[in-house]
Amino acid sequence: MKTRILKMSLRTLALLMLVALVSDTVAAQDTEAADNASTVDAWGKLGAGLAVGLAAIGAGISQGNIGAAAVGMLAEDSSRFGHAIIFTALPESIVILGLLPLFM
Repeated sequence: MKTRILKMSLRTLALLMLVALVSDTVAAQDTEAADNASTVDAWGKLGAGLAVGLAAIGAGISQGNIGAAAVGMLAEDSSRFGHAIIFTALPESIVILGLLPLFM
């Protein structure tokens, strides 16, 4: 099950990167300077897409495991709900840090 989700996520990431590269090359101008600038922008967009995609995949995998452990912890001791919420929300900070290259 996990390998199927991972494969689907990687295919989606590859498709989004391909769409970003194709759309950027279609908008390129004829001059050499504009082409060089377009190539630099395309590589920047590719890097930002990789950063966001890989951070989201990693956070999703870790959050799934942490969520399962949190449910088990709550089944044994329901007074630990605050700890469960904190540990479940921690992987989201990874995605936020992965979003930083989009704004740079």
